[in-house]
Amino acid sequence: MQKTALLVMDMQSAVLAMMAADASILKQNITKAIAHARKQEIPVLYVVVGFRSGGPEINPANKSFAAFKERIGSKSPAEWMRIDDSVAPLPGDIIITKRRVSAFAGSDLEIVLRSQGIQHLVLSGVATSGVVLSTLREAADKDYRLTVLSDCCADRDDEAHRVLLEKVFPRQADVLTTDKWIAK
Repeated sequence: MQKTALLVMDMQSAVLAMMAADASILKQNITKAIAHARKQEIPVLYVVVGFRSGGPEINPANKSFAAFKERIGSKSPAEWMRIDDSVAPLPGDIIITKRRVSAFAGSDLEIVLRSQGIQHLVLSGVATSGVVLSTLREAADKDYRLTVLSDCCADRDDEAHRVLLEKVFPRQADVLTTDKWIAK
C-alpha cells in the first residue's frame, strides 16, 4: 500500500477573502477530510503561498503575483500567510511555504514527501485553476498517485472549476467527493 498525505493548499484567510463565493461549505468539507486523515494516521501537510516582507521574490512581470503584492499592500507576511482558523494546523503539523502557484515551486515539499515515503497525494484547496491544477500537473510528472477531493476545491470561476474536475483532472487523478474518499 502506498503511503498517502493530504495536502491542504492555500487555505489562507487572505486567499479565501479573494474568493467570490462563500467558503463555509468548502471549509466544512476540508475540516471533514482533515479529521478523516488524522483518524487514519494520514499526514496532513499545509501549503501556503508566502514571501518575505516587501515581496522581493515577486517579479513585476508576473501578472498574478504582482497583483497579489499590490492587494496585500503593507500587511506583514505573517498576517497574509495565516491559515484560516477553521482548518488551522495542529502543533507539529508540517507547513510548506511555496513561492509560486504549484505547491512544489520554491518549496521543500518534494523533500518532505520523499523523506516520509509518501507516494499518494490527496489534493484540496483554492483555487482549482491555480494551486490544485499546477500541483496536480507537477505531481503527475513526478509519478505521484493522485486524488483530488472535488468538494474540497473551489475557484472564482465556476466553469473553469467544473471543466477541470470533470474533464482535465480525471486524466491524471481520481476525482472523488470527501464522503467517497472516506468510504474507500
